[in-house]
Amino acid sequence: MRRNSLPGWLASALALALLSLGSPSPAGAQAPEVGGTLIVVNKGASSASIVDVSSGEILKTLPTGKGPHEVALSDDGSIAVITDYGENTGGNTLTVIDVPGLAVARTIDLGSHHRPHGIAFMPGDEVVAVTTEASGDVLLVNVGSGEIVSDLPTEGDVSHMLAVPGSADLIYTSDMRDATVTEIEVARGAVVKKFKVPVTPEAVGVTPDGSEVWVGSNELGIVSVIDTESGEVEQALEGFGWPYRIVFSEDGETALLPDLRGNELRIVDVSTRTEKERVSLPGGGPQSVVFSADGKYAFQSLSQKDRIAVIELDTGTVVGYLPAGDGPDGVAHTARVVK
Repeated sequence: MRRNSLPGWLASALALALLSLGSPSPAGAQAPEVGGTLIVVNKGASSASIVDVSSGEILKTLPTGKGPHEVALSDDGSIAVITDYGENTGGNTLTVIDVPGLAVARTIDLGSHHRPHGIAFMPGDEVVAVTTEASGDVLLVNVGSGEIVSDLPTEGDVSHMLAVPGSADLIYTSDMRDATVTEIEVARGAVVKKFKVPVTPEAVGVTPDGSEVWVGSNELGIVSVIDTESGEVEQALEGFGWPYRIVFSEDGETALLPDLRGNELRIVDVSTRTEKERVSLPGGGPQSVVFSADGKYAFQSLSQKDRIAVIELDTGTVVGYLPAGDGPDGVAHTARVVK
């Protein structure tokens, strides 16, 4: 059915694009057929915004701990867990958000484990895995009770981000000072492999089938691929200013790689390791990115613009923007509609 006018949220977003960027929106941009709810972590404001995608309205802004960075979302979209990285000596809490209730459900105290950063839900949506940089651990934390179920030492220096394959018995961490990626076997609670990678690894992602781990080097501006079976490491992509994150689609066919300093998002074919599209985000400071629940769009946080770009993946086109707070970073999307 032909649309005679743009929905209100997109019209406002495109107007904002015109004012902010000084140029018209991409020719022929259409309204994305995606709704649901976006959870945005605002580092500068120490808050989280819950955004209705269809209307572009911030439904609620909730307080977090100081310096929040990343967010993990349960499969049903009901619970979001945010890492409160903190300032100075570092934070030691997780903020748990009841998404449909638009409320902070609880704050989990991690005790002596400071600087929580990378986070992911484990199967069953009861437990999250989270890195704690200061203590060099991956914690398994029961979200409901707040109990630390398991403490898994990474044996790495500044284990920053983590990635969990579909099998979920393994966890991979990027160890920034050691220039390693650590493989932890959850059932054994032990490090089973160490992969030497190019210096200052931060961004890390694992394909859903667990066959490859992709890791970015902040210092060299390259992305390498680890064959998890053979342990072989080879360079795959280059020319980044800062390969900030690596996120795979559920089918494992596409990877999203935002370049924070290059102000771009690369959309990459995983099997060939070639770019399908490169999205320019001038002055945006792109940080974390997430696929929409239907896999057709990306929501890219723009830390320097205090907003979220909505990107059509097939064309690499920015089709609109959503609001955020000060310094947005971590983002998560659910098809669940919250009112």
